[in-house]
Amino acid sequence: MSRRRFQKKPLIVCLKTLLLGYSFVFWVSGLVLLSVGLWWMLMLGPYSVLISRAPSAVPFVLSGTGAGIVVLSLFGCWATCRGRCWMLRTYAVLLALVFLTELIAGISGFIFRHEIKGSFFNSFSEAVQKYNALDERSLAVDDLQRKLHCCGVSNYSSWISSSYFPNGGIPGSCCADIRDCERGELRNQTSAAARVFTEGCFELVTSFIDRNLGIIAGVTFGIAFSQLIGTTVACCLSRFIDTNQYQMV
Repeated sequence: MSRRRFQKKPLIVCLKTLLLGYSFVFWVSGLVLLSVGLWWMLMLGPYSVLISRAPSAVPFVLSGTGAGIVVLSLFGCWATCRGRCWMLRTYAVLLALVFLTELIAGISGFIFRHEIKGSFFNSFSEAVQKYNALDERSLAVDDLQRKLHCCGVSNYSSWISSSYFPNGGIPGSCCADIRDCERGELRNQTSAAARVFTEGCFELVTSFIDRNLGIIAGVTFGIAFSQLIGTTVACCLSRFIDTNQYQMV
């Protein structure tokens, strides 16, 4: 019995090392999610009004999930170092819950991706039609067109039916070269066509998402399924520690 107990000690040390390594990687992934959520709020916040009429909760979900993962990974390191079975089991259960949450979120995002595109199309089209160069949505449209080098929803012709076009023409943010754009030319469909960006913003954004959808899905599900590794190692370590303590008695 004593010999069998001593044989399990190297295995317990190995599992502890493996779980500590996993918890560190898990901690890093939490920092990444937290950083992405904060970056979304700071850098992409102005564009959220173009994605949906209601304020987007995505950056807050990412930040909250990232912060939760950071705390959970620290608890996992503490539980591993202390070697308490109940702590390790709690860690395993929480990892399983995180796995289920991420899996459901990933599947939901993949299934409803067309609805998300439709929401962006409707909201962006409405922002173009009601453009006045002054309000928050109009400024977001200008910023998007300048940075992505695009114009309108489908192309520059989307502006012709807008309420802004009769007096203001096509916005200056559509100009490929602002020095070559005059207000009078932007009011004329023929002359404006040669001076503005040719690609529509909706097609540009959605094509980028479609091209990178496989990478996004792979990373999302990869992070989610990595929780199964942590759950398995935590359960095995708890079992071996429990068995070792029983044999000592």
